[in-house]
This record gives sequence, C-alpha cells and structure tokens, in this order.
Amino acid sequence: MSVDPKKTTSNGQDKMLTSQEQQALIIEVRRLVGPQSGKASIFCSDACISRYLRARNWNVKKAAKMLKLTLKWRQEYKPEEIRWEDVAQEAETGKIYRTNYIDKRGRTVLVMRPSRQNSKSTKGQIKYLVYCMENAILNLPPEQEQMVWLIDFQGFNMSHISIKVTRETAHVLQEHYPERLGLAILYNAPKFFEPFFTMVKPILEPKTYNKVKFGYSDDQNTKKIMEDLFDFDHLESAFGGKDDSGFDINKYAERMREDDKKIPSFWTRENSPSSVPNNAPPSLDSIRLDSDTDASDNEKIESSPDPVMGTDIVNPDQKILVSEAERKGSADVH
Repeated sequence: MSVDPKKTTSNGQDKMLTSQEQQALIIEVRRLVGPQSGKASIFCSDACISRYLRARNWNVKKAAKMLKLTLKWRQEYKPEEIRWEDVAQEAETGKIYRTNYIDKRGRTVLVMRPSRQNSKSTKGQIKYLVYCMENAILNLPPEQEQMVWLIDFQGFNMSHISIKVTRETAHVLQEHYPERLGLAILYNAPKFFEPFFTMVKPILEPKTYNKVKFGYSDDQNTKKIMEDLFDFDHLESAFGGKDDSGFDINKYAERMREDDKKIPSFWTRENSPSSVPNNAPPSLDSIRLDSDTDASDNEKIESSPDPVMGTDIVNPDQKILVSEAERKGSADVH
C-alpha cells in the first residue's frame, strides 16, 4: 500500500507537510549550512537538501549537520574527480558495474557480484564503490533520484565476507548518499548469509535495512516482481532475464570513459534549485514536526512508499520478495 510521500512519522504521530512547508524547511537548512560556492553550491540543490531532510525525518538540525559532514567529506575525498583509470583495476572482474538498462521507473541499476571480489584493499574497494555511485547518479534521468542494486550471490562463500568493508560501505552510503537507494535485491543469497546479514543489521539504519529484499530464482513471487520492475529482454539471465551476453570489461571501460567526459559539464552547469513560492513561507514554529526531538534516528519510520510494496501488482496482504527467514518459516528478521 502506498504512503503519502509528504507524510512523516515522528514519535509515533503522523505529520503532514505541504510543499510550502517543505520549502520552508529547505530554506532553514540552507541558512544553517551557510552560503556555498562552486561545486558545493551545485551539490546543494533543493532536491539534495530534501533528500537529507527525508533521511533525518525532516529534522532540520540533524539534516543540516548531516549535509555539512557530507560537504566536508566531498571537499576532502573529491568523489567527482575519480576517473575510470583510477579504479579500472578494481573493476576488472565485474564485481560492480552500471548496467546498460534501467528499471521501468527509470532508475539506474547497479549489479554487484560479491564472489568476484578481486581486492583486499578496503580503500580501493570503497573508492570504486564511490565511483560507481557517482556514475549512477550522473546517468539518472531528471525526474528520478534513486537507483536499484541487483546483488548476485552466485559463487559466494564465507571468504567473501568482510565486516570492515561492509561497515565502511554502509557508512559512506548512508551518510553521504542518503535516499539514493530505492531498492536492493539480494538474489539467491545462500542460507549461511542470513546470520551475517542479521549481524550487520545494527550498523544499518532502518530506512536502508527496509529497502533490502531477498529474492530467489525458484520463487514465483520473486519472478513476478522482477517482471514488474524490469524488461526481461534487457535483464541479465542471472536475474531471470533473457540477456545472457555477460560482462565485458573492454566494452564497459569504453562506456565509462565516455561517461567520464560528461563529468566536468555536470559540475559546471548552473545550479537551478526549485523555485520558492512568492508568498512568505510559514514560520518554522508553526510546523509541528518535533524537529528538536531527542528521539534516536534509528527509531524513525520510513516515510516514502516501499519500493516493492508500492507497485501496482502488489496485494497489500502479500509480500512479494521474501526473506530467507520467511522461506524457512522462522522468525521475521525484519
């Protein structure tokens, strides 16, 4: 069942935000963050600030703090300056890549294959992940903000698990790319992966955790949702589609080099934030959001529609993608 994207939940109470109220909160975050110039000003679009607000349940102070930390990280890490040649070695096995197709909602798709890990360098792995995230964002259509991850567990074993990399990955994605993940499908994860995923849960924010779904090639409900999300003519056979061409590093390298050429113009274009209503925005004091609440961020409930349950084919009483625990009839891990 879909949820009104303008509805938020704080301390168990529903709050409604009009577009005007949302704009007032965006303006307040801008004030707290302070004036920006160059790439930072381009980064801090209204859409960007809105993502940080949603990630912090429209809590202005927490959103501003989070955005400041990202701006500091981007200034030091310079993710927009990473180029294909800097990460090509990490990419050789096809452990992460952007597909040449999108889902039916226009979201870019990143395929991940943990079994193809070819590096022991946490720094190198994170740098390549950041490059892939920046590339996926670069290729998003104007009306879309999020992406889909398809994680293929074929050939996966315990030796491919790294708590350190997992923790660092979660930190970078949750703190510096909020609301960019629309859905992550863990496809054919082996049974032994469930205890690891349960162990990882504490380092994942509820919003992130709830976007991770388990899917199985022998499950009819999984097939149905995959058909709803993707054009099977383009979807790879590893995920039940008809494309069996496989990953070609040479062709992929050519695509990435072409994408790299787009990056300078992406970061020199004029920043065009959403227009502010002509009438004065309402006083922040009049917006009942409990924005100074001391409640933990981990207690917040996701306000945006569930990326799976929001699809038209879904019966509200039926889960389409099931967890391993549900398949075994054990307690719900969510």
